[in-house]
Amino acid sequence: MAKQVVVLGTPDKKTDASVVRFKELAAESGNDVEVVFVDSTQSADEVVAQCQDAVAIIPAGVRALTTEMMSKLPNLQLVQTTSAGTDWIDKPAVYELGVKVANNGGGNRVAVAEHTITLMVAAYRRLEHQIRTARAGKWLGEAVMPGEAEDYHTLEEKTVGIVGLGRIGQAVAKRLRGWDCEIVYYDVIDFENEITEQLNATKLPFDELLAVSDVVTLHVPLEPTTKGMMSTREFGLMKKTAMLINACRGPVVDEAALIEALRAGEIAGAGLDVLEQEPTPVDNPLFEMDNVIITPHLASRAIESMYTSTEFAIANVSRVARGEEPTSVVLPI
Repeated sequence: MAKQVVVLGTPDKKTDASVVRFKELAAESGNDVEVVFVDSTQSADEVVAQCQDAVAIIPAGVRALTTEMMSKLPNLQLVQTTSAGTDWIDKPAVYELGVKVANNGGGNRVAVAEHTITLMVAAYRRLEHQIRTARAGKWLGEAVMPGEAEDYHTLEEKTVGIVGLGRIGQAVAKRLRGWDCEIVYYDVIDFENEITEQLNATKLPFDELLAVSDVVTLHVPLEPTTKGMMSTREFGLMKKTAMLINACRGPVVDEAALIEALRAGEIAGAGLDVLEQEPTPVDNPLFEMDNVIITPHLASRAIESMYTSTEFAIANVSRVARGEEPTSVVLPI
């Protein structure tokens, strides 16, 4: 008999389309699960009442599912996100309930890796400044920033430091192999030699990576252990010519410290897809800096990411429905 899986979200065209897709995938996977939509705009009691039979819940881009609500769901075994991040879930508390949390299994890794490299090139070539100048009709005369050519760089023979060599970090390293960069990385996990040899990536202590890298790119989950991991001390260790790239989560970076480091010339610039507060205030000083490029947390936005992540989600909740262990489980930290 099919087990119930709830897609929890706000009713709109996007969510409706997602539910249809989830149901199609469930049928293709053998009908181990029955996909049911529950409106997250209802009261918590109403949501809980409609999720009593659910063995898994897929939050459709919402954070309306609390630990207290989960404690009232006797059949719940898994919260399956379609994103890489699970920082909004109190995982230690949820695991105490016997409920596991899984992310998207790297479903967005290609899109985020491509976006990360785009930010590297954009920051290194001052594309934000060039585009602003061209649109203002000023053309070449004012496109060159103070310092002329030395403010524009290629990635060739530069050292790229990857902080977090998980699925996305590995995808970045893989795609940089043809750019003639030296790849170094830091991670709390020791990866198999086969992986690091294929990526031609050398592990370094965190401080050493910061000191030698021309580009530092962050690919860690937001957890208590990573919040604010880039702050005043860390920026002081970086080269004055170095770029910071962040396409993971905004609070991994102490934004006030980043702004001060950029103003003081402690680092050369930044490419950011995420900020500490989102949406960020319109008067955020980062918007006025010509050596900073900002995109609105859309690194994973690609139709391919959506397809891959939804397929993984249904496959994973189907495992649970069959009595198997889910994969891509995020440990409680």
